[in-house]
Amino acid sequence: MKIMPVKHAVYEQLVDYLERNDNINKQLLLQKGYVVEISGHIEASFILEELESDVLWLKQLYITQSEAAKLPVLLETILQLARKREAKLVYVHSHQPVVDILLEALSFQPEKQNKFIAERSVMSGSWWSYQVS
Repeated sequence: MKIMPVKHAVYEQLVDYLERNDNINKQLLLQKGYVVEISGHIEASFILEELESDVLWLKQLYITQSEAAKLPVLLETILQLARKREAKLVYVHSHQPVVDILLEALSFQPEKQNKFIAERSVMSGSWWSYQVS
């Protein structure tokens, strides 16, 4: 598994990935995103958006169905990337119960209310946070 900023991805692989996964916000991914190469193909992507100097929002996390079993490893790797970026807190918004179970297993904490969530309260689903050590 190799994580890289979109700008470092092989163009043909990126185009193939985006054509296979049309529910991704392509413009946002191209501006701020990372892609994940698995076995020579891009199979996942995500954005780590900076909210404050030490607070990140993991958004638009997507992994192809064929590689979904690698999601726990991918999340751990993303948290390592957050540590390298010197983040203290990572927020995640989940809209799938199975992702909620995974986040809880990885020591994410449910978030009920804070300034950040209040600004995005129209989004259905669950908010989670992770204290980066």
